[in-house]
Amino acid sequence: MRHPTHQELPTKLKLYFPYVLPESAFLSTSHLFLALSVVFVWGTNFVVIRWGLDGLPPFLFATLRFSFSALPWLLFIKRPAVPWHKLAAFGVLLGVGQFALLFLAMRADISPGLASLVIQVQVFFTIGLALITLGERVRGYQMAGLMLAVAGLVVIATHLDATLTLKGLALVLSAAFFWACANMVVKTVGRVDMLGFMVWTSLFAVPPLFALSWWLEGPALMAESVQQASMSVWACVVWQAIGNTLFGYGAWNWLLARHPAATVTPMALLVPVFGMGASALSLGEPLPLWKLAAGALVLCGLVVIVVWPRWRSALVRVEAA
Repeated sequence: MRHPTHQELPTKLKLYFPYVLPESAFLSTSHLFLALSVVFVWGTNFVVIRWGLDGLPPFLFATLRFSFSALPWLLFIKRPAVPWHKLAAFGVLLGVGQFALLFLAMRADISPGLASLVIQVQVFFTIGLALITLGERVRGYQMAGLMLAVAGLVVIATHLDATLTLKGLALVLSAAFFWACANMVVKTVGRVDMLGFMVWTSLFAVPPLFALSWWLEGPALMAESVQQASMSVWACVVWQAIGNTLFGYGAWNWLLARHPAATVTPMALLVPVFGMGASALSLGEPLPLWKLAAGALVLCGLVVIVVWPRWRSALVRVEAA
């Protein structure tokens, strides 16, 4: 759907709407459903991570996840037209920066539901980095929505207990920053084959993750964990590789290449809704009032960010008719 530009508006409307969002600032219905499917996979994936960590140490788990994301797919999926250094940068930022730290935190220092909420600080990091490095504009309604979400995260941060330690909070916040940095790499590659991009970048995540596992977890634990892993643990690894990495990040990066970061990244604020719900249903994670309040604030922030531009655009079209 095409939205009217500022030049096409009647003179009177220009006085009330001095700036009209470009078409790229809107998610079409198909793109919106694609984004929702990604955040559903990502949200429920925190439960899958928790199951996988019951059988594999965190760095080995991450190593296997990205190994299966790269092989055998790179044998028959062509490398995208992206410089090698950008492929390497994204792979290391996502594999080591985000997931190694996230898996380490989820081993014992943060529950799946809370991890799915805290990691969403990446939204603020991404928009801030886009503002600084790419000159993207952050608008008033986006700031209002983000502030609501920040309030929800503050509620989480003030309830450190057995399900959230200071170490876990620091690790997940660091993972969120590296996710945002990976998003910035995506913004520089343009419209490329994102499935191929995820396959080839996964290759660069494997060596540093394997080195970390060898150094910190030890070859004996690595071998024992692989030998004793059950079919359900291997299923978690496969789901991480295909569902979460290839589909999730491939589709997400495809959207980021076609829309401003401030339009796409706030959709990830729905991840904790799915994450906390799945953790409560599958793992019995308690949902006290403060967790529900934090989730409600995050969801309200998302509603402001998504609904306001569509409402404004519809108002402009009605007035111009």
